[in-house]
Amino acid sequence: MSDETEGSAPSALPTKLTRTKERWAEEGKFLTGRVARPESDRLPPGQHLVKDWPVLDLGLQPMLPPSRWRLDVDGLVENPIHWDLDAFKAAPQSTEVTDIHCVTTWSRYDNRWEGVRTRDLMDLVRPRAEAHFVLLYSYDGYTTNLPLEDFAAPDAMLVHSWEGEPLTRAHGGPVRLVVPHLYFWKSAKWLKRIEFLPADKLGFWEERGYHERGDPWTEQRYSE
Repeated sequence: MSDETEGSAPSALPTKLTRTKERWAEEGKFLTGRVARPESDRLPPGQHLVKDWPVLDLGLQPMLPPSRWRLDVDGLVENPIHWDLDAFKAAPQSTEVTDIHCVTTWSRYDNRWEGVRTRDLMDLVRPRAEAHFVLLYSYDGYTTNLPLEDFAAPDAMLVHSWEGEPLTRAHGGPVRLVVPHLYFWKSAKWLKRIEFLPADKLGFWEERGYHERGDPWTEQRYSE
């Protein structure tokens, strides 16, 4: 399948990586049984540090020129928005330096992001009282779910830049989500839509044996 195909469903892409990761969930691979605290243990259990930034996806990197990128934020909100990249960059911008932790056991310290904090986004769309979860949709067909309190974490952002440069296609550009306190599969690449929901709805990996939340410090790698 072409690397430039846009919008194909990931269920149609049984790559070697997806098959391997499904097997890891079945086997409980990498679990150490140790609990750590982020305030005292910077590296979560079972993780190792890397200097580079590994590229992981479902076998598809959508070709999405910045001029064609659009983001819809809808569902249980008072003020749905439909942004192009210019409108996104006209929203309040912030910078944050955070660590990232992938469920495949690598972690990378001190990543500098630029973009829109999720809290600032929520101020604009005004979620309704009955909204308790979000479901994230990507241009490659990927989905992942988050409780609203995780989506609204102080350092969670929709980012367009990393280390002072525009986010590359391989890493989810033009815009991706970054939720540093959870495993990185929750930080959807090639972000297309954010839907506010009254109840939880599992995403791609969550339907395939991965944890609904994904806290690295308590090793929430897989569903129980």
